[in-house]
Amino acid sequence: MSVIGYVRVSTVDQNPERQIAAIGEVDKLFVDHASGKDAHRPQLAALRAYVRDSSNDVVRVKSVDRLARSTQDLLALLQEFESKGVSVDFVDSPALSTATPSGKFTLTVLAAVAEFERELIKERQREGIALAKARGKYQRAPKLSTEQIDMARRLVEEGVPKTRVAAKFGVSRWTLADALAGKKAYGTK
Repeated sequence: MSVIGYVRVSTVDQNPERQIAAIGEVDKLFVDHASGKDAHRPQLAALRAYVRDSSNDVVRVKSVDRLARSTQDLLALLQEFESKGVSVDFVDSPALSTATPSGKFTLTVLAAVAEFERELIKERQREGIALAKARGKYQRAPKLSTEQIDMARRLVEEGVPKTRVAAKFGVSRWTLADALAGKKAYGTK
């Protein structure tokens, strides 16, 4: 078992020493200089690659906001670590430590709240779209222009696989099929 530290400061000029002191002695330390909103955190990626399956490693972080950008991000990371047998210890929030039953319970409740919140957002979005459609204000713009559809049709006729044609235009195979079939969103049928 080894203790692995993770520290994140938002900018290059910020000093990580306060966090390093707070997490204490560790066997390996990863330090990112990146905003919490930044999805590209090279040291977090290195940490994720470093932890070993079934090693009983412990990742120690000063606080939750240093590790994750959102509740969903946090839960995904914790689930990834847990699947490898790695626990996470938050110095400022011991109640969230994945090494304790109460910490696991708290995180399970957070996961349920996050899932509930996602479902509420989807429901509000569906309701908003339905209202906008009823008022005639909601119409999705076609993802492919007439010129792109013509070019796609030529490529398919030349024998280029539809999957490759769809990738070329950055759409799904289903969108391409709808466009080639002249579905409603593309001005016909």
